[in-house]
Amino acid sequence: MVQTQSLSGGQTVSFGEKLAASEQFMALFQDGMDLVSKAASYLDGEGREEAKALTRPAAVAYAVESMRLTTRLMQIASWLLLQRAVNEGELSRAEASSEKRRIHLSEQNVMTRKDVLASLPPRLRDLIGRSIRLQARIIHLDLLIYVSREAQAQENIPPSPVKCQIDLLRAAFAPSGAPPQRV
Repeated sequence: MVQTQSLSGGQTVSFGEKLAASEQFMALFQDGMDLVSKAASYLDGEGREEAKALTRPAAVAYAVESMRLTTRLMQIASWLLLQRAVNEGELSRAEASSEKRRIHLSEQNVMTRKDVLASLPPRLRDLIGRSIRLQARIIHLDLLIYVSREAQAQENIPPSPVKCQIDLLRAAFAPSGAPPQRV
């Protein structure tokens, strides 16, 4: 659900945009960047050593999940940096929306079987879990910011004359008592 508040002048304020410009966003930004740093440090140091001691199936799972973790964190960092650029006035929200198309924030769950995942080092499992939770928070905020903007933009677009004519034709040819079909 898109949350907006209407001001007396008819201007709509997006809660998502307000949140993105708040101290809470800066805390989220810091959490995200800290997680990126901790994951990079772990994967380049202690994690490498731990991976050497794993069984073959666990080593393959380690490689797969560490790549997925890295990809997820890079997408998170890109999104956070983009929002910070908007907050600091370096980009407009419209420019950020255009740039955001390059960032893929799709939900990612762990693909490795649970028994193999359990054999991975606890620190890697912790980083994976934290990154998935952070990603879910960011996806939620992204929806609040950008879907609400798109919905507001859609409200200002007049209905398509062609769509109106198609709807009239469907209504005219629909069996009596049947609701019109939607495409």
